[in-house]
Amino acid sequence: MAQFIHSTKTPDDLADLFARQMIEWINESDKDTFHLALSGGKTPSLLFSLLADKYRKEVSWPKIHFWWGDERMVEPDNPESNFGVVNKLLFQKIGLMQTQIHRIKGEADPIGESERYSLEIQAFVPIVNGWPNFDLIMLGLGDDGHTASIFSAHLELMESEGITAIALHPETGQKRITLTGKVLNNAKKVAFLASGRSKSTILNQIIHHSPGAAAYPASHISPAGELHWFADEECLGEREI
Repeated sequence: MAQFIHSTKTPDDLADLFARQMIEWINESDKDTFHLALSGGKTPSLLFSLLADKYRKEVSWPKIHFWWGDERMVEPDNPESNFGVVNKLLFQKIGLMQTQIHRIKGEADPIGESERYSLEIQAFVPIVNGWPNFDLIMLGLGDDGHTASIFSAHLELMESEGITAIALHPETGQKRITLTGKVLNNAKKVAFLASGRSKSTILNQIIHHSPGAAAYPASHISPAGELHWFADEECLGEREI
């Protein structure tokens, strides 16, 4: 695995840097289809707005198939819906074919939807080494070290033999559907977007492989291809402890 660290001063600069890098990755791909799994969060929201308003004409939109690394089991118009945020900030502004959007239906029964989403991934995303091979998976870093919807209490999902799984938020008990660790780690590229001082300690522990970092699900992301960390100075500012 090759690891790369990209830093900017502010979250706005971070979103812009990642937007330009993502566009380069998409446009330089020699394939007709680019499978991109999105994440939720504040910085991705800045990214989606930038892509729609600033970089709309620079992206090869017809080649992208949009997926999600995880989703809360809520209606698509709920403010907590990862799909709903992207739909409002990006999709409604750029005009995509519906066949390019592969959302997790948060309003559906979790068991049935997890199975359906897994089958859809298998039908569209190339299989390499027995697992779906996304071109790029975006991930966030939680203040508790979780990523996608894999929390420390359920680290076994990193080794799950399923493509998707049902996860529970450890505090609220909210149900979610998430890609599992073997799918995340089979991607060509994985890119974390992290900002803010609250994530600094955990981010540096993970990057520097500090004692105890293995307790954080995000530390178990080691993709077959490239791992990229995009973080602002507040998030990278604290050194290894």
